[in-house]
Amino acid sequence: MNTQLVNIIFGMKVKQARLDTGMTLTEFASQSELSPSYVTEIEKGRKYPRSDKIMKIAEVLDKDYDDLVSIRLEPPLTHLGTALSSPVLGQFPFEEFGIEMSDIVGVLTRSPDKASALLHAVSEVGRQYDLQEHHFLWSALRSYQELHDNYFPELEDAAVDFAKKHGLDAEFPLSDETLQNLLEKKFSYIIDKERLENDPQLDRYRSVFIRGSKPRLLLNAKLHPSQLRFLLARELGYLALKLTDRANSTPPDQVDSFQQVLNDFRASYVASVLLMPRPQMLDDIQAFFDSNDWSQDALKVMLSKYRVSPENLMYRFSELIPQFFGLPIHYLRVHREGERYRLARQLNLNRLRVPNGLAADEHFCRHWLVVRLLTELEEKRKAGGETSIDEPVIGVQVSEYLDQKSWFLCFGFAREMPLEGFDSCGIIGFRIEPNLRNTIRFSADPEIPQVTINETCERCALTPAQCSLRAAPPTALERDGRRLARRKALQELKAELRR
Repeated sequence: MNTQLVNIIFGMKVKQARLDTGMTLTEFASQSELSPSYVTEIEKGRKYPRSDKIMKIAEVLDKDYDDLVSIRLEPPLTHLGTALSSPVLGQFPFEEFGIEMSDIVGVLTRSPDKASALLHAVSEVGRQYDLQEHHFLWSALRSYQELHDNYFPELEDAAVDFAKKHGLDAEFPLSDETLQNLLEKKFSYIIDKERLENDPQLDRYRSVFIRGSKPRLLLNAKLHPSQLRFLLARELGYLALKLTDRANSTPPDQVDSFQQVLNDFRASYVASVLLMPRPQMLDDIQAFFDSNDWSQDALKVMLSKYRVSPENLMYRFSELIPQFFGLPIHYLRVHREGERYRLARQLNLNRLRVPNGLAADEHFCRHWLVVRLLTELEEKRKAGGETSIDEPVIGVQVSEYLDQKSWFLCFGFAREMPLEGFDSCGIIGFRIEPNLRNTIRFSADPEIPQVTINETCERCALTPAQCSLRAAPPTALERDGRRLARRKALQELKAELRR
């Protein structure tokens, strides 16, 4: 158990014992021969007094010394101790959100019995829904990104400085050879593109990193050149930021801490800047938005120009558009695995209602652009058409959210993920407001299809005549309707009996 946690538990026990005696902080400090400010530091878990001071504190509180310094918590603090010692809370860098652990402890200990019950309930909900630690950490990362509108100038600057230092700014677009040579000659890497592809136990990994005096980076040769290029650039991102706490495989075989998740994100961000420099990207996005007509060819040209994958391009959009065009966005990435659709990644800066994780067993509305593009990809494949990463399905639509009366302009790509064995679609969307046309001129293109969408089929009020794509009956909607009907009947009964 780390020192910070020991300090926090001791502080919680002192504060709870003091409150039980009815002493104010000033009274307790005076009797313990300590300053009020020092007692405050103790109770917040920032200070741990010497043994002679603890003996005096125990005497004033009428507590046994050993019980006071023990890390075991008695009711009503039991679940607080469990929560505080959990890997999730212990590894979470609250400072990234402008919060100290002592602030959390202060909130929890104001009413420890209620806080303990709440944490126990949250723990049970997480257990029942199999809420795993890495899901929580990635959700925390998403909140961190949304807090900053997914734009990080310090990472942009670090990438630019690194590119200038190593001469990467003299070449555009960056080639695999340039990136690999820099890793091998400057940083003594050994790049292996054969081991993963030829090992049936490892051939689903995109990359594996092995530390050493000569670090080894194993890359899966089955990947598309644009994907390999991104992995090389991301490795330079770790080096540019001097990050050592990181995932050692892609996808991560194990998630150890929020810091690891955050560092992986930061390295990927730097990779995006190296491959898609901000000045060129802003010019291309501006030209794309200035067109009066929607054209998927503009996106194809950008894919070719920057030599990146569709998801890399869409994600770079999500980094630059909110900051430089003043438009909040949502970014969704959905995987189709058999007949099931899974929301794999999201950023939600414009308050789009997205089916949450608890609705995982429900069916995405079949009118969503992500579902439509994935369906078109499957149909194209069955018809014998080209469906490689170089030939993604590209689409656009205006979506009206049923009952919410809000509209969104969305566009994106769907493509095969042959290494992973499923199809993937990434889209970016904008809430349609009066000023959107001033920024994205093609948003008024009458040729763009307009459809009505909802969260899931189970929650949708559209009739069969209105929707021919329904994948499941509206069971959740009907359940909510019955609940409302019962509530209304109860209110009417109360009103009747009060007369």
